[in-house]
Amino acid sequence: MKYLWTQEVTKKEFPSLEKDIKTDVLIIGGGMAGILTAYKLKEVGTEYVLVDADKIGMGITRGTTAVLSAQIDTLYSDFVKKDGDKIAKLYLDANLNAVNEFRELSKKIDCDFEERPSVQYSLDDEQLMRDEAECLNSLGFNAEFIKETPLDFPVAGAVKFPSMAQFHPLKFLYGAAEGLNIYENTFVRSLEGTTAYTDKGKISAKRVIIATHFPFKDSHGLYFMKLYQNRSYVIAIKGAKDLGCTIEDCKQGGLYFRNYKDLLIIGGDGHRTGKSGGFETVRSFIRKYYPSAQEVYAWANQDCVSLDGRAYIGRYSPNLPNVYVATGFNLWGMTTSMIASDILCDMMLGKNNGYAEAVAPNRSMLNSQLFLNAGSTIINFIKPTLKRCSHLGCALSWNDAEGTWDCPCHGSRFDAEGRLINGPALKGIDIN
Repeated sequence: MKYLWTQEVTKKEFPSLEKDIKTDVLIIGGGMAGILTAYKLKEVGTEYVLVDADKIGMGITRGTTAVLSAQIDTLYSDFVKKDGDKIAKLYLDANLNAVNEFRELSKKIDCDFEERPSVQYSLDDEQLMRDEAECLNSLGFNAEFIKETPLDFPVAGAVKFPSMAQFHPLKFLYGAAEGLNIYENTFVRSLEGTTAYTDKGKISAKRVIIATHFPFKDSHGLYFMKLYQNRSYVIAIKGAKDLGCTIEDCKQGGLYFRNYKDLLIIGGDGHRTGKSGGFETVRSFIRKYYPSAQEVYAWANQDCVSLDGRAYIGRYSPNLPNVYVATGFNLWGMTTSMIASDILCDMMLGKNNGYAEAVAPNRSMLNSQLFLNAGSTIINFIKPTLKRCSHLGCALSWNDAEGTWDCPCHGSRFDAEGRLINGPALKGIDIN
């Protein structure tokens, strides 16, 4: 795979941890959420250390399409139906605030920030989009129902969000990381209370923030039941028009689009990790609508999906009062990372955050997705195969599209030799 965002950027280099250290706040995970949280803690003068198992930004962040929008994967009309106006508006306002924060920070960090409206469409349900626009307006946001989009195929209807944006995620992340207290190549093997153990030293902290995409501590919080992971496939082509907006299908697994310089980025075919999928859906679309275009980059990415479409940000569990989490960003990692950094920074300072209620991890788990997650785990746990995940022992599936062993239960991934690619597993597997 060849990632667009890793090209033509100067990577920041940070040392690995070689000794025991102490700190007030330990942040585990050097993706966008972790880096933004460290950036804000530094600004307010709170002592912190951030550690990453690899290089910062080289996990899920490098695979994002880097759209900055309050127009998220879940419809706000669905939030209103399930959770009421208050929670829906809190989540909307949190995302709008996150876009504005990126806008302000981009004035200090060179990151190819561009103002772009965002559009969400339906291929076959005009009324759904009309209802969504009406819902958003009732929540205080000036969304617009439209029938015409810049796409080369007709849609039934769409909702337009004005004044949204896009950017280069690694240019932003590396700019924000300048001068931060970071250790790379520092894998946290275990966490006991607020003490983290790595291969070459332990970190004694007063408080710990786990921002590792999928939380790795299974003994608390039930995140292995509250989350599943979703893969989708992205191709950047040269020789297609500028759409003038970011745009996505409201249907799960549908296509999404954005431009970057002279490239059109097209993604889709989202599916639960460990199930079948690949680049062919996107390539077939490109052959049909952009037959003369040139494929320049192709990559896949992975997202944590929560039970109800809202992230989990806050205390890890009631029995771990000094451990915090940011996860379940639901295919919308950039704005949710900013939301997480605001809430977690306020928590470190003992301040109330008005958006925290909408993403509190201890909310009800009663949701149909819980039973789907449990069913997938049971089926794959009892499936007779020798290739087992090192996380909780589920049967692994071979991913032909990427040449990896993937776990359908919780999304851990391993290369053909058994080396760990993605957690929540903490070690590789024996493939013999």
